[in-house]
Amino acid sequence: MSSFADLTAHRVLPLEPYDTLDSYIAAGGGAGLSAARAVSSDVVLAELAASGLRGRGGAGFPTATKWRTMASFASDVLRTSVVVNAAEGEPGTFKDRAILRANPYAVIEGALIAARVVGSRSITIAVKQRFVVEIARLRAAVTEVQLAGWSDGIVIEIAEGPSEYLFGEETALLEVLNGRPPFPRIAPPWRRGLVEVVLDPADLGSGSGLAGEMQMATESPGSAAPPALVNNVETMANVPAILANGAAWFRSLGTDESPGTVVCTISGGGRRPAVVEVPFGEPLRDVLDEYALGTSESPMRPILAVMMGVSNAVLTAAALDTPITYEDMKRAGSGLGSASFIVVEEGTDPLALAAGVSRFLAVESCGQCTACKQDGLKVFETLRSMLAIGGSEGDRIAVDTLLDTIADGARCNLATQHQLVVRSILDTFDDAVRVHLQSGYTPVEPVLITELMSLDGGLDAIDDSFLSKRSDWTFNDDSSPARRTGPVDDPGRSPVDRFGDHRSGQNVPL
Repeated sequence: MSSFADLTAHRVLPLEPYDTLDSYIAAGGGAGLSAARAVSSDVVLAELAASGLRGRGGAGFPTATKWRTMASFASDVLRTSVVVNAAEGEPGTFKDRAILRANPYAVIEGALIAARVVGSRSITIAVKQRFVVEIARLRAAVTEVQLAGWSDGIVIEIAEGPSEYLFGEETALLEVLNGRPPFPRIAPPWRRGLVEVVLDPADLGSGSGLAGEMQMATESPGSAAPPALVNNVETMANVPAILANGAAWFRSLGTDESPGTVVCTISGGGRRPAVVEVPFGEPLRDVLDEYALGTSESPMRPILAVMMGVSNAVLTAAALDTPITYEDMKRAGSGLGSASFIVVEEGTDPLALAAGVSRFLAVESCGQCTACKQDGLKVFETLRSMLAIGGSEGDRIAVDTLLDTIADGARCNLATQHQLVVRSILDTFDDAVRVHLQSGYTPVEPVLITELMSLDGGLDAIDDSFLSKRSDWTFNDDSSPARRTGPVDDPGRSPVDRFGDHRSGQNVPL
């Protein structure tokens, strides 16, 4: 096993928080922005490309490629906008909030570098309204940066949004910034950004069915529709040090394909949640052994599996030696996602786990895609029924059939997650699932899968209000156990029904 020192890194998550801009500057902050302003955008992009920095929001897309794409789709009429996605909501994830609390200056500095590269004069940091600690830190840090002259005429705004999971999906996030509910678009951010001014209708396609009637900009450069560069908090926080220290320095940790460090969140079981920055390539088992610690009241039990939030297939205990990299997690049949490792202890009912995942994704679906919402709810209802009163082989087949087509025509990744994660649990633990197709089992409730709210541990660490959230994003007043765990009690509406004609801009406030 690696030593504690080998596992620990402090590139974007400092050992002690930077309380002021001066403390950040004393640690080398600001050097990346100065370096970026001394060279052309092409030089900055080349350094980022050489570093191999990949997006930390979940997809792991090369950052330099994304920035270069945004620059290539720049409008001749309206400026590209830069957006920092701080709407963290993946179950089991707290790493972006930890960075914002300890080091908001690196995030802002990275966004200022991005603005220079793509020619933006505005930066929007989008954060959930209920993240009050992070909002306060950001507002104070933005004021310091502006007073220090770092912003150089660039407007930096903090936008507060809803608590819904889809607020973190980048096109839905742009919808929120335009005053609408978090319903994903078809048009990606490089085809349609924040500004909706249409100067030439010929530049736009029609009949696209986009949320908010957002029509898609043409592929040719010079369109009136400007793109938006949307990057995750952790991604932006890595940029300044790369520009200050160079690509070779960045690559001194990590692997060839996954260079640098990654900020992981470890939670689940009886463990106190932990956020830690480690070099890519460390075995997952070593990180869990070091940081997934039980307490005297709740000692550790053997690990059954590890969930990667609700975005990738589960890893079994036999796969815990998998290195923490994008490529190794993929080879293991899963994916790194946002590096949220939810520990599932032995003794957990896999069917209850699958039902909890299904409920979370079915409830958080916006309803624009019928299969995603309605079939997702059917999957959950079938799993919950199997937990409560037992099931048959026909129930298992029905779930598999629904999962086969749940992602058909989906405009975002949520339905694919539902398909992938639930199926991986059911298939991996088939024998345990089939216990519920027999008589004599003990009924159990679905496992609560929801957002991590703090690192303090206990029930307060997770969003227990989700127990009463219904499928139209309203909440039950009745919190009795009989109604806490199911969305079937709501009026049968989806969020798209509840918010009325969102395409006309006439919305019910979230």
